[in-house]
Amino acid sequence: MLTDQPSTATYTTDWTGKYRGDALAVVRPAAAEEVAQIVTLCAQQGIAIVPQSGNTGICGGSVPIDSRPSIILSLSRMNRVRAIDRDARTATVDAGVVLEALQNAVEEHDLIFPLMFGARGSAMIGGNLSTNAGGSNVVRYGNTRDLCLGIEAVLADGSILNGLTGLRKDNTGYDLKNLLIGAEGTLGIITGAVVKLYPQPKVRATAFLSVASLSAALEILNIVQDRLGNTVEAFEYVPQPVVEVILRHFPQIRAPLSEPANVGILLEVASSRTDDAAEASDGGKALQEGLIMALADLMESGLVLDAMFATSEGQRNDLWKLRESVLESINADGPAYHLDVALPLSRVADFVRIMDEKATELGFRPLTIGHLGDGNLHYALAAADPAKWDGLPLEAMKEFAFDLLAELKGSFSAEHGIGQSKAELLRARKEPSQLAMMRAIKQALDPQNIMNPGKMLV
Repeated sequence: MLTDQPSTATYTTDWTGKYRGDALAVVRPAAAEEVAQIVTLCAQQGIAIVPQSGNTGICGGSVPIDSRPSIILSLSRMNRVRAIDRDARTATVDAGVVLEALQNAVEEHDLIFPLMFGARGSAMIGGNLSTNAGGSNVVRYGNTRDLCLGIEAVLADGSILNGLTGLRKDNTGYDLKNLLIGAEGTLGIITGAVVKLYPQPKVRATAFLSVASLSAALEILNIVQDRLGNTVEAFEYVPQPVVEVILRHFPQIRAPLSEPANVGILLEVASSRTDDAAEASDGGKALQEGLIMALADLMESGLVLDAMFATSEGQRNDLWKLRESVLESINADGPAYHLDVALPLSRVADFVRIMDEKATELGFRPLTIGHLGDGNLHYALAAADPAKWDGLPLEAMKEFAFDLLAELKGSFSAEHGIGQSKAELLRARKEPSQLAMMRAIKQALDPQNIMNPGKMLV
């Protein structure tokens, strides 16, 4: 238990530095039973509990609000990989296991845990589950929710929910696992999980494309999926304005193409099939040859304008370094407001076109990237002139964006969560019947509102 300010400082501020909150103490249990004891004591005294994993979120979900006496319950000591079942292709883990550590552990068994995003070196499984994290491989493997077979959690009364069965079919009542996944610690504290594993790919192929339009990009995605048998692992939208910002702040990163790609796509396919890893006529692998042939046909049709194919692991790493430097680069470039939105794939191009026109008209500079394969865009509103940021009509632009999302049947929170930053937005924009159901669930499971208060529901 940490109580002095120097020791607690890193826990009471979120990754962005925007959200800070005081805590009576930071408590670091080592097992679910200890978490249960802490929750029981806090419930008796009316002390709020803020669960915290890697503290890599950007919505203020893992730091206290100052209106309640709170403790931070850090899961960092609960970092055991409890079991790896190679035959069942599952792993049972503590919630405090760092994502990259799990990936390294299962790699020794020739398996992968495919959740992939830039913060994997510090983000923890409990936080991934609590926010239903996404990332670049959702197009093939789904969100964290889709990768989880069971959870262990401590509820607001101190009881332990033990659901670490690892069953792929279990219809014995309500789906309690999926109720707690994505709840951001407001219904209980996830302390362990059984997650799905997949075979290690035997071959990968990675390319950066310049394509004719966003609509063409979605056509390309479907064509590649059809040609290469559902092997697309990543289909990332990285347009030229964002590439320019990255190159400005990371000069060691090289532009992927000699000519600007107004609509740039980072495409990666992978397969664990022996046939796809077999040597091809050009000396490469069959899957790589298949992608090259598909891209050649797409260039002939005019859907792809230019392409760079990674011929080495170093070139592949360079492309991913470009993609994973986006947020840091945009933040370093000046003030910006970040939207994390999801849309039906057929409406992505409409959203970007309409938003770009309105943003430019109001003096903003759109900097957009996204997981295009699953319809998730990270749309940043920067200033065309950074010196005029304070005078820009940001609130009007935000309302325009949220109205447009509603019109296009989209979501204002795709993978970053609600936390503090979108709690008021949720209250204003969520359908009343859905909001009422959420409040009823919260009241039933946490009547004292001690579980991460001020987040999600306000």
